[in-house]
Amino acid sequence: MATFGNLSDRLAETFKNLRTKGKLSAADVDGTVREIRRALLDADVALDVVKQFTAHVRERALGDEVNRALNPAQQVVQIVNEELVAILGGEQRRLQFAKNPPTVIMLAGLQGAGKTTLAGKLAKWLVKDGHTPVLVAADLQRPNAVNQLQVVGGQAGVPVFAPEPGNGVGDPVKVAKDALKQAERAQHDVVIIDTAGRLGVDAEMMRQAADIRKATNPDEVLFVIDAMIGQDAVTTAKAFQDGVDFTGVVLSKLDGDARGGAALSVASVTGRPIIFASTGEGLDDFEPFHPDRMASRILDLGDILTLIEQAQQAFDEEEALKVAEKLATEQFTLEDFLAQMQQLRGAGSIKKMLGMLPGAGGMKQQLENFDEREIVRTEAIIQSMTPAERRNPKLLNGSRRLRIARGSGMTVTDVNQLVQRFEQAAKMMKTVARGGMPQVPGMGPIPGSGVGGGKRQATKGSKKKSGSRSGNPAKRAAENAAIASGGSPVGQRPAPAGSGFGLGGGAAKGAPNEEELAALQKFLGR
Repeated sequence: MATFGNLSDRLAETFKNLRTKGKLSAADVDGTVREIRRALLDADVALDVVKQFTAHVRERALGDEVNRALNPAQQVVQIVNEELVAILGGEQRRLQFAKNPPTVIMLAGLQGAGKTTLAGKLAKWLVKDGHTPVLVAADLQRPNAVNQLQVVGGQAGVPVFAPEPGNGVGDPVKVAKDALKQAERAQHDVVIIDTAGRLGVDAEMMRQAADIRKATNPDEVLFVIDAMIGQDAVTTAKAFQDGVDFTGVVLSKLDGDARGGAALSVASVTGRPIIFASTGEGLDDFEPFHPDRMASRILDLGDILTLIEQAQQAFDEEEALKVAEKLATEQFTLEDFLAQMQQLRGAGSIKKMLGMLPGAGGMKQQLENFDEREIVRTEAIIQSMTPAERRNPKLLNGSRRLRIARGSGMTVTDVNQLVQRFEQAAKMMKTVARGGMPQVPGMGPIPGSGVGGGKRQATKGSKKKSGSRSGNPAKRAAENAAIASGGSPVGQRPAPAGSGFGLGGGAAKGAPNEEELAALQKFLGR
């Protein structure tokens, strides 16, 4: 997550210095806590929160749980992780729904925090969960605010109650009260009220928000705060808590490149939980907030649970079983590959998903260079093929490849490379589907795979008969000399070296070579 990039880097560097130490002295702990304090202050975390956090970390790091640990450095990381979870709110807090619908959710916050867009995101998320929400345009101050909410509602597929044109016209309190009556008539079970904001905290905005709250008696008042505003987040949050009060917090713009101290401060300072996080500009870039998962992301420990949830939403389990069966029986086609790719794209940003893997912080350069448009280009090439060509790439002669290139707006070289990469990737996936273990370049066979220790398998390009068949006399002589000395013919790939685990050399039958693995990595966009 971009917002915490610098903080993650600083903390990772701090813990890296601890890993060389078998036992931690008081000086080591103090040095580590000092670096953590600097990292948090640089990230714009509120001073009071930093003092409380580092005091708890120091006290625990000097305690018996670290002294008795087999790996003190890992124990300190665990302590920091637990304390991060604590200042982020501890346990996840879900939305509270009314016993008798409709549930009323009021959004409050400064202008520019992203309330209107977030109203659409929340509505779409609720629809996926089986609810029937309605959006209420009660921001009648900001120019075109009503129109913007109508556009967002249309994109989310949710109705918008907007009896007033806005732009300074209309009574927002009356609109909010009328919206509740309309929701009961139309049987909407959730009402989301978008209220006015200001560029700064002022008495008029607070009075209007307080009046709407009093008139509608909402079940949830969500304070929407821009995660990029730094130290001002604490001041703004306190002002809203005193003026309107709120039951929960929503962090917006968590995909920004600012320092993100708001996220680490607001829950601790206000005592109100963070319920949702907005992680991008799209209406689907929205997720429930899990303090433990966010802490893991900050410490570059990954967020596998969120990754799995996103994948489960996008992938059809029955379809996945069919694909696995096709791989094992060598029936996997470009048509199947296209379907899998489209499901993968449906899961969201691949770059973001890769960023949830543990240790993703060490792959920043590769993630930055990852071009998701490559997937679109690959889809275009496959979609320009006929069904017969997708099922059997051997049909692709020169004229067919030229037609496909023209149809997809690509070159014949691009088509050739796709077909070549697909064949190599399918070969490797077949090996894995059959229970084989792909050989990692430079490592030799992997222990427990049943590979190695026996006869050397024939390498790609090796000859059954002894002696070279090269038409070049000099090359033929050199190759014959190499064969006679027990080596590989010149220009051919040598047999794999022995394993570093003491097992015999040799690749598994059907296992991919270095070129195939490199092609697979390129094919997967890594």
